[in-house]
Amino acid sequence: MIPRGRKRTFWDNLIVPKGGLFGEQLAGWIPGPAAKSGLGCRVLAEQRIEVAAEASLSADVYLPKVPGRYPAVVAFAAYSKELQAAGAPTGNNETGSPPVFTDRGYAHIIVARRGMGRSTGADGVYLNDTDVEDHAKVIQWAAAQPWCDGQVVLFGTSYYGMTQPQVARLRPPALKGFFAIEICTDFFRHIAMFGGAPQPDFFATWMGANFTPLQFRLHLPPLLRALASHITNSPLKRLWWPQLRKRMARVMRAFQNEIPAQATRELFAALMLDGKTRATSVLPMGPSGALGDVTVPFVVVQNPGYFNLHQFGAYDLFENAGTPPDQRWLIIGSPAYELPAYHWQLEALALFDHLLYGSENGYASQARVRYWRQGAGTYGSAEDWPLPGSTSLRLYLASGGGDTATHRLTPDPPMDGVNRWAAVPPHATVTAGFAEVANQSLAFEMPIEAEMELTGPVTVSLGFSSNEIDSHVVARMGVVAADGAYRILSMGTIRPACRRIDAARSTATEIAIDIDTPKPLAPGVPVTLRFSLTPQPVVLRSGQRLRLDIASRTDLLRSNVSHGYAQFDMPVPPYFARNTVHYGPDTFIELRRVARAIRSIGSR
Repeated sequence: MIPRGRKRTFWDNLIVPKGGLFGEQLAGWIPGPAAKSGLGCRVLAEQRIEVAAEASLSADVYLPKVPGRYPAVVAFAAYSKELQAAGAPTGNNETGSPPVFTDRGYAHIIVARRGMGRSTGADGVYLNDTDVEDHAKVIQWAAAQPWCDGQVVLFGTSYYGMTQPQVARLRPPALKGFFAIEICTDFFRHIAMFGGAPQPDFFATWMGANFTPLQFRLHLPPLLRALASHITNSPLKRLWWPQLRKRMARVMRAFQNEIPAQATRELFAALMLDGKTRATSVLPMGPSGALGDVTVPFVVVQNPGYFNLHQFGAYDLFENAGTPPDQRWLIIGSPAYELPAYHWQLEALALFDHLLYGSENGYASQARVRYWRQGAGTYGSAEDWPLPGSTSLRLYLASGGGDTATHRLTPDPPMDGVNRWAAVPPHATVTAGFAEVANQSLAFEMPIEAEMELTGPVTVSLGFSSNEIDSHVVARMGVVAADGAYRILSMGTIRPACRRIDAARSTATEIAIDIDTPKPLAPGVPVTLRFSLTPQPVVLRSGQRLRLDIASRTDLLRSNVSHGYAQFDMPVPPYFARNTVHYGPDTFIELRRVARAIRSIGSR
């Protein structure tokens, strides 16, 4: 029986799509045998899901070629679904590869929300409540289909991941678990006003890539998707993807030159011009603060390779979900930026086999936390986050002399002293040779004398003043090898006028900042700034140097997407200014040091 919708044609399944398994797949282990395998793939294209009298959603349903009733894996977002099975390196290709799931005994359903492509109904603001309710209806629709055994799980990255905790809060009866990758839980703080400043670079890139008139009307027949997948998911990807990644910054700039649909441009204007507070932001707030409503099993994956996106949602969900502790897992992977987002599919399938097929594949015995140990090349494991038994390591900032000197990180707090740096707005006109008389960053280093592991939250506290009423502070932590090679570890940012800590929204990993009530600086009067950097577990070895850089512009401390990191520049600082760091007991970087033996569980 074929669900109501577009009729199947001979051409739809003439060529079987080729699956892709590029990128990181497993967090330091090898599961036991798959519950099912070798079942092939077929597609039911353009199926209609009625969600309201005036709206129906368009879905592509990929099924095992072997007839039967199977659990369903649903992927729901605002994006076009037309290129998902093609393996095209587009920024919205984040559902996984359908043939990978169908071959293992799962139906894979990719849905476009209202107003996108062939889904009818009005296009609304992203991640809105109507979308969440529609998502729940899709879950129940899938469970009732003749090819489904009544069990549904969720999978996807970024947008496809952020929708998962939202709909899980509604507790649709058929939902048995989810696997969310790189998510945000507070959409206002984590996306729209990161560090107290809007993100036009991100939104212009994202909207130009995904919400142009072409994307809304794009239609690629299943046969063409299958043909494309045999090219994009062939071994040749190992040749062309590194070349494309080297040019990714150029590709992202090209997206900004694309003109989004008018409604999308109006949304951009509302976000940049009006949405400076929670009350005025058009984006929904997100599930943060109500994650206790989530009770189903889940895995959440954090990619430390993003600076000002996908930073803290995974930790919020893992800490605050209502799911029983032994049914929630956190994975902190290695920093990597891959397109399409085909990573973690085998890990997800191992979880789903455990949950839905009752497979004794070892998932039940996996540690609740697994994390990639940068510098060691292995995964570590723990039963909670922050790691039990880890201790605070507070390194104070201390002057090394003049502003341009390399300054010190030391366990002993200095008595006093200051150093300064210049805050210059992006693209501002300055005199030739300006950099020789006004340094725009400060650098602090500590030599590593014995091996240590730093794993857990990262906090910066600064005694700070400016000769302006506001500015911006960006902090970047990294490691310098004995040969001088630099490797970024983490970054964070804060707007000094938005320095009040929002304790109610803070977590063990993130200091939440109250953006709604800025308090202008009094020029020259020191204040204390406390803010979080994203965690990046790392093993430091003798001969290396731990380094902290402080500046006022994100582009000056840019992480390079061609090296596996993704960063969006921000239009800060707003003014020319002299910024000053004041040394003393309130100026430090605080990390978590692992003082016990680590169980290594895998390497690559």
